[in-house]
Amino acid sequence: MIATLRRGWDRLSIYLPVALMGLMALGTWWLVRNAPTPVKPVQERPPTHEPDYFMKTFSVKSFDATGRLQSDVRGDFARHYLDTDTLEIDKAHMRSVAPDGRLTIATADRALTNADGSEVQLFGNAIVTREPLVRPGREPLPRLQFRGEFLHAWLNDERVQSNQPVTLTRGKDQFTADTMDYNNLSQIMQLQGRVKGMLMPPPGK
Repeated sequence: MIATLRRGWDRLSIYLPVALMGLMALGTWWLVRNAPTPVKPVQERPPTHEPDYFMKTFSVKSFDATGRLQSDVRGDFARHYLDTDTLEIDKAHMRSVAPDGRLTIATADRALTNADGSEVQLFGNAIVTREPLVRPGREPLPRLQFRGEFLHAWLNDERVQSNQPVTLTRGKDQFTADTMDYNNLSQIMQLQGRVKGMLMPPPGK
């Protein structure tokens, strides 16, 4: 009996490593099959042209490092678009104060401005006005106004452009044209299309 058990144990000991290896392989296969799949990184979706925040009956003012008012933007309603970092304003009213103190006012039924307010597109009843400026010892700057259904203004570059009919008034002089490109820094005005002008004589002449 003992000899029979010993022979059985000897046979079992021969196959035991194989059986253990089989169990280990089976266990490894089970773990791989049931292991949780790694979480795939969430791909960032490109921002869509949809408002990410709104403002109603608002006023936003910006100041320089000395505390001087640079601009004041107001409107009935505004929508900010993250993909273009632009602000669309209904019934827009904007004021910009140059370092020399000259005031520029822009109004329109709708406005589209970039992040820092340096570039503005005005739609519907668009008016950009640069108020007169008295300069000690120098010739005063007359009032300058642009009117049209569309105006594109670069405030830092002091440039106004339009691809639609526009009226330009400088002091008492007035010009109309189908398109316009005015650069105040270079003192160059380009009028194209049906151009008309009315120049008034200086006072006392």
